[in-house]
Amino acid sequence: MLHGISSSAGVVTSAAVIMVAVFSIFGSLSMQDLKQFGLGLAVAVLLDATLVRAVLLPSVMALLGERNWYLPRTLSWLPRISHGTTGAGTDGTGATSGMGGTVTPVGVGGSPRRGVMTRGI
Repeated sequence: MLHGISSSAGVVTSAAVIMVAVFSIFGSLSMQDLKQFGLGLAVAVLLDATLVRAVLLPSVMALLGERNWYLPRTLSWLPRISHGTTGAGTDGTGATSGMGGTVTPVGVGGSPRRGVMTRGI
């Protein structure tokens, strides 16, 4: 559950450091609006990278458990992707995602809807 958070922590922290540095430079400009804009964004990114991602996100994920991955009924039109399987799709169409998983085509009468990729890349 927390593997995704821990594996992306370095990238997120590096991006946050760069963004805080760039937004802090706005504080040295002569226009008052840009100073406020830069300071506000720098503080917001710093709080997001430290408090939200380091404290709030892991604790909420631990409290919610499997409910983190609940898909609301209104989003049931999205294709269902299952990772870790190989070969033809489990729905009998042979549709694969190109990443080792299967994609169940969505649409009326079993035909894929326009704009939904159902074949491998």
